[in-house]
Amino acid sequence: MEYEVVIGLETHVQLKTRTKMFCGCATAFGATPNSHVCPVCLGYPGALPTINGEAIRLTVMAGLMLGCRIAPLSRFDRKNYFYPDSAKDYQITQNGAPLCLGGAVRLPAREGEARVIRINHIHLEEDVGKLTHRAGCSGVDFNRAGTPLMEIVSEPDLRSPDEAIAYLTALRECMIYAGVSDCNLEEGNMRSDVNISLRPKGQEAYGVKVEIKNMNTFSGIHAALGYEIARQKAALDAGQAIVQETRRWDPDAGETFSMRTKENAEDYRYFPEPDLPPVLLAQAQIDAWAKDLPEAPAARRERMARDYGIPDYDAGVLAADRALADFFEATAQRCGNGKLASNWVMAEVLALTAKEGRPVQDSALTPQALGDLLRLLEAGTINGPTAKALLPELFAEGGDPKAIVERRGLAQVSDAAAIEAFVDAALADNPKVVADYKAGKQAALGFLVGQVMKRSKGKASPQLAQRLLREKLA
Repeated sequence: MEYEVVIGLETHVQLKTRTKMFCGCATAFGATPNSHVCPVCLGYPGALPTINGEAIRLTVMAGLMLGCRIAPLSRFDRKNYFYPDSAKDYQITQNGAPLCLGGAVRLPAREGEARVIRINHIHLEEDVGKLTHRAGCSGVDFNRAGTPLMEIVSEPDLRSPDEAIAYLTALRECMIYAGVSDCNLEEGNMRSDVNISLRPKGQEAYGVKVEIKNMNTFSGIHAALGYEIARQKAALDAGQAIVQETRRWDPDAGETFSMRTKENAEDYRYFPEPDLPPVLLAQAQIDAWAKDLPEAPAARRERMARDYGIPDYDAGVLAADRALADFFEATAQRCGNGKLASNWVMAEVLALTAKEGRPVQDSALTPQALGDLLRLLEAGTINGPTAKALLPELFAEGGDPKAIVERRGLAQVSDAAAIEAFVDAALADNPKVVADYKAGKQAALGFLVGQVMKRSKGKASPQLAQRLLREKLA
């Protein structure tokens, strides 16, 4: 039988706050285990929580970025369960009245069609501790317990593992753009519970869903979904019933394994958190926060492609990183040539950032300096090799490209008579290469251009050198 895959994601995003959700303990990553704890986040009797206002603001900013409706009244609830990583035996979360409702994530267009994945809601809650298992014993670190988490719950609109990864990539971009979270996967800033079911094609009712818990890599999510699709299809084809359960992904085995049958809401015995008041938000406050909202990544991609005349691919790469997009736009405006700026940022600047292991905003290279360098290049004041030779110096030390060129005498030689002497010398010194060119080996011309550039100490106009060589060889 042919089946349709149905996927929904519950994505936990750690908020970029200095302190925890309901106490003043630090959220810094990598501290000594159990050093950032207090009676509140350890659940001591009589210790009372207080709401982190910055966590409320960041969640609202996330909701606004995704087009959610912000609830004027929301409240916190207790979700009761016993896990060893939960010191209180309950979690403070939002069940009945979350902060953000509705919204959507727009995926990049594929084959001319843009997909929109609906958001059901975003609620705010606290994280639990971290369990470590080794050599027959287990330890728990409560430093993470109480860290503010948003849970972004999608509608079951996703239809393939590839689409799930596209959704998570777009969602991550939006959260970083809005300044809500670093979304650092290695530090667990972004994790997803994956819900997946299969149904016969054409059937309206959903199949029985299976949840795969706490996935923190995109590659792992893609692989787990691929395995689970094959497992459920084989079971359904064999006439077996799919059990509603929670499973875990084992990356070494490349399989999912059953953990427990899936709990329902009544199993958690939700009730309103008695120690916290409802969250009341005035529309004036929401509007004030909305003024700080940046342009969404998808909208920026489209605008940059249109305004600067660059390919959609270039716009996609540049807009994926807000700081890089800001750097490109400032460079393009400085030099007045969007395509030239895009080519240099995409090729030369990104190659330097990869080599040096730091982003461009952490270097000495400014958009103004790169823009001025490109203006010198476009005006013919310097040639391409000279510009490329200067870029690493500007990246490491900064400076004014025009002043450097004048001080070192790096201006391009565009006088035909001066270059002709270098051309004559290159031809005289390389008779075999000349013979190769006349025999039809076009690559020989490139070697001769290189010889001219070498004799001119890199100052000759490569285009003029090539033209003069062709004329003399003819």
